[in-house]
Amino acid sequence: MKIPRKPPILNESLFHELDPASLGSLLLVKPHPRYLHWDELRHRKPPSGVTHENWWAATKLQRLGSFKPIPLQDLGGRLFQYSIPDTIAEALHQIDLGSGGLVSLPGPITNPHTRDQYLVRSLMEEAITSSQLEGAATTREEAKAMIRAGRKPRDTSERMILNNYNTMRRIASLKDEPLTPQVVFEIHRLITEETLDDPGAAGRLRSDTEYRVVSDLEGEVFHQPPHADGLASRLAAMCAFANGETPGHFVHPAVRAILLHFWLAYDHPFVDGNGRTARALFYWAMLRSGFWIFEFISISSIIRKAPAQYGRAFLFTETDDNDLTYFLLHQTGVIGKALDALREYIDRKSDEAREMGDLIQSLDAFNHRQAALLHHALKHPGRAYTIEAHRASHDIAYQTARTDLLKLSELGLLDLTHQGKKMVFYSPGDLSGRLSQTGRKRRLGSVSTGRDNADR
Repeated sequence: MKIPRKPPILNESLFHELDPASLGSLLLVKPHPRYLHWDELRHRKPPSGVTHENWWAATKLQRLGSFKPIPLQDLGGRLFQYSIPDTIAEALHQIDLGSGGLVSLPGPITNPHTRDQYLVRSLMEEAITSSQLEGAATTREEAKAMIRAGRKPRDTSERMILNNYNTMRRIASLKDEPLTPQVVFEIHRLITEETLDDPGAAGRLRSDTEYRVVSDLEGEVFHQPPHADGLASRLAAMCAFANGETPGHFVHPAVRAILLHFWLAYDHPFVDGNGRTARALFYWAMLRSGFWIFEFISISSIIRKAPAQYGRAFLFTETDDNDLTYFLLHQTGVIGKALDALREYIDRKSDEAREMGDLIQSLDAFNHRQAALLHHALKHPGRAYTIEAHRASHDIAYQTARTDLLKLSELGLLDLTHQGKKMVFYSPGDLSGRLSQTGRKRRLGSVSTGRDNADR
């Protein structure tokens, strides 16, 4: 990723070749329909008779009147600012419609029998992809298996993912509390537990000797965060902003959450784990503002598909007069895609469920958890299932999970083996046939325990 070219400085030199009539005409020039940074605009064809530099000057002048400042300052003491162009206003409207209140709620999420399945899935997805953005190398399948089985992490990558998963669960319980430095430290400790070279760096601000710059492998510096001596006051200011105490004008809750994400990442107050902490704070802010559906979506899974665009959104802001609009544009786009992904996932799962629904429902012998497991098992012959994994997937008691699986084994729909004292259940390759045979026997009234199937 390259650092974007800094825009020309807005001063009289950009206008000196223009007479008053030409200058007046320039100020009437419409900006590009997209909110472009200079590094992008200089590659576009300018209006007739206008240079790129003058086009940029006209664009900047038209933007200046709509900026609103926030209390975040750069290294030179200049405030960051943002505007709400139509693209962002429309995105915020869609967020309001799609993620709060009682509008267009997906049925599987409002259904108490299925919501936990979607919640666990989203928590795992965010935990995995947020960690992968920061270098975790574990595959999604391995990470999901670890979380479902409740086993200990085998390496730092798995530890990062498990930490993120536990943090996301904790965020949901913190949403009713105001943000304080102590809460931020708690979140950072959860995220970085047993992953730092210096374990004592978890849950505290970096020191003068731990100054970090953000750079690539070749050493090119993308960002220089504030020095450590000002981090405590900056953290206090960030918390005041997060709690709605500043600034003096209205800030849309989703905008506030996105800017909180940027703020923590910009200040980079910790030795490591800043990106993951920043995204966790975004979720805290959205849930605190009543956007409860954000328990079920993953923004990191969208960001990970185009991480360079994520980085450029930070760089565009820093290289163009602290204009946070670029970051807002990127993140509202990410949120929109994440909401769409959730709806598509629910639609896909609903279609799959309908395909198998007739067969499983006709048996009238399974609760919703057993039905979900059978559906998964049909797609994954040979897959192993444990009581602990089933318990974690549905957030139920151990005995309930044990009863679920033993019943399926008794019906001959899962094959039971023992690994020491541990029971492991496997999906048979002929599960569809066993289900059909179970249905036939049940209709004949001859199925009670499924022992006949189990002995096949």
